[in-house]
Order: sequence, then C-alpha cells, then structure tokens
Amino acid sequence: MYARWESGNKIDVARHLMGKMLDSLNSLNQENLQLALRVYGHQKPVPPQDCNDTRLEIPFGPNNYASIKRKLNGISPKGTTPIARSLERAAYDFGDCSNCRNIIILITDGVEACDEDPCAASRILQQKGIALKPFVIGIGLDKNFQKTFECVGNYFDASDEETFENVLGIVISQALDNTTAQVNLLDGNGLPTETNVALSFYDAVSGKIMEQMVHTLNNKGVPDTIYLDPLMTYNLTVHSIPERSKKNIRISSGQHNVIGLDLARGSLGLQNQSRGGTELVALIYEKGAKEPLHVQEFNTSVEYLQGKYDLEILSLPRIHLKDVEIEAGKSTTISVAPPGVVNLQSSSPGFGSILTLNAQGGWSWVCDLNAQKSRQSFNLQPGTYRVISRSKSSQQSLYSVAEEFTVNSGTTTIVKLN
Repeated sequence: MYARWESGNKIDVARHLMGKMLDSLNSLNQENLQLALRVYGHQKPVPPQDCNDTRLEIPFGPNNYASIKRKLNGISPKGTTPIARSLERAAYDFGDCSNCRNIIILITDGVEACDEDPCAASRILQQKGIALKPFVIGIGLDKNFQKTFECVGNYFDASDEETFENVLGIVISQALDNTTAQVNLLDGNGLPTETNVALSFYDAVSGKIMEQMVHTLNNKGVPDTIYLDPLMTYNLTVHSIPERSKKNIRISSGQHNVIGLDLARGSLGLQNQSRGGTELVALIYEKGAKEPLHVQEFNTSVEYLQGKYDLEILSLPRIHLKDVEIEAGKSTTISVAPPGVVNLQSSSPGFGSILTLNAQGGWSWVCDLNAQKSRQSFNLQPGTYRVISRSKSSQQSLYSVAEEFTVNSGTTTIVKLN
C-alpha cells in the first residue's frame, strides 16, 4: 500500500477517498446503518509472515464515522495479506440480527498471501447466511490477478484514483439501496395476467427465505412493484399447483427489473349434487405421477397449470379418470352422480364384502363389511353390486349368502341377508 499511485501512496489516497465516503454517509443520517472496520497486515512486519495479522479495529455501532476515520489515519501497512482468514474472522464481527443485511467491502492492493482460499471463505459466509456476496475493490491490481477475486465477490477494478472514488460511490449506493422489480406471471397468450398466487424468494446461496408475498395486480391491471436486494441472487418459487420455480435471478441495481415466468392456468371444477352424507373429495395427480398434487373437495373450483392430470375420486367404489386436460384460460368440469344408499340388514354380525360389476363382466372388490354390526349403511355410486356374507356363528363356507342388488342415484335400497 506504500506503492506510488498517481497523486500519492496508495494508502494515503485510500485514506483520503474513504474519508470522503464516510463524510457522505454521515450526512445521510441513516438510522439503521452501522459500520465496522477490520484491518489486516498492519500489526506485524514481514518477515516473518503472520497470517493471523487481522483485527477488528472498530466494531459495529451507530455514528462511528469519526472513529473509523481516526483509525484509518493511524494505521500503517506492515505485513502480509491474509484475505481468507480475515473473511473467516469477519463472520464474528456481525451481531445477532434476524432482519439485517450484512455486507462486506474488501479493499486490497494484493492477493491472498497465506496459501488459503478466499473463495471458500466467502462461499461459507454466504451459505450460512452470515453475509451477502462481498464487494471487492482492487486498487491498482495487476490484470492477471483480477480473476482470482471474481469467486470472492462482486469485483471492481480501481485502476486509478478517479475510478476508485467512483467505485466507492457505486458500491455504497448498491449496499444501501433496494431495487424495484415486478413478477410477470404469463398466461397462455404470453400476457402477465396470472395473479393471486403465493410467491417465495430464497437466497440462492444460503437457501434462506428472504421474501414471501401473494402476487398482486394493481388497479391498472399491472403486476405490483416489489423491492428486492440487488446484492443478492434469488431463487423464486411460485406456489401454484403444481409449483413452478426460477433459479439464479440477478437483480440489476438502479433500474426496474422484470422477472417473467410461464404460468398458464385453467380451472378444474368438481360437481356432485349429493344431499347429505360424507363429503366427496378427489386426489389430483400429474399425468403418470405416483404421488398426488392436491386433494380437491367437490363443489369447488381450483386452478392448475395447463396440462393433463389423472383423478382418483374417493367414492365407493373409487372412480379413476385418466388424461383430464386443463386448458389455459378455460374451465374443465367433472360431474359425479349423487350416490345411492344401501342398507344391509342381517340377523347377526358377520364377515363379508361388497363387490361391483366391472366393465369386463367380472366382480371387483368395493369394501368389507363391519364384522361387529348386523345393520350397516353404505353410500355407493349407481351400479350393479353383490354382497357376499357369512354369519360369525356359522363355521362352514356353505352358509355364505350372496345377494345381488342395484343402486340408483339418490335412492335407498334395502338388502336383507338371511
């Protein structure tokens, strides 16, 4: 830092320009802004090399601009350049705060000198959510060394004094300001009309949740303006059915950002005119999937992304519908006939099952009888059925009883098992 750099030594120029920056920050009267100063390579001369030569000289606190300026004026470059270790120690400089933006500005005229990995140190800080991606300002660095800092943080090359002053201004501006953005959820025509769905923004590095909101169109029908941190790379999840995501979203500082995502949706309405009885629901699957996306109640309408779905209606017997198509901007309606009621009457409890006549002319299991009851009631879909039963007191199969019956929608059928 004692090397010549235009109007003076690098350290003197840096002190002067950083002092101007601190004065500017002080004049802003930012209530929630706190600064700290960590310095390395200033306590012990080289040789011998001391890679622990890094120290928090001024801890975080309000209105400590003058203290930082005095400390800057009193330090002298002496030793080595332990960048990685300084970043590691910086993790302990920040206090506990759940809603703070912790930012590191690294100013250096040299590269890592202790055979450690500044990139790994920076990555750990970000993954743990301790600090956002650091700013790195290189003062008169050789072009060959600049690439070594690209993985550490947002690198700015200050090749001369004027550039250094400008870069300081840019960095401070980005550190203090949030930037406007809007999320365009595109319908089947590519227009941003989809809305009223929950959004989650995550820090793409740490996975920490940063913002959650319900997407809104304003009174002009335009996606509402939101504020995002330009220092962060985001992953966005749209909590539609099924969910959609967009990864590694970078926000450009100083301009309005538009984040676009295809979300063409249509609605699925399930209708059932049953009067009383248990409420009917359906399991909704993406076509060919083994796990359901959603459990939808009947007599409701729910929006799904356009595409084909499989439905399993939890009636007796269950109804399976394949390749139900949801079209963007349209409504698909599935109606299920109201069930009929069958009352089974027996002189004593017994074992047995209800079967239904299937499309192949055979009989398929519907449900078992309750072996503890002699009178039972079932809500069954219209169709042809057979009940096979045997009294618990009967010890031979030949005492089994088989009764065939028909169930009609909205009617009650009584079947006596003698």
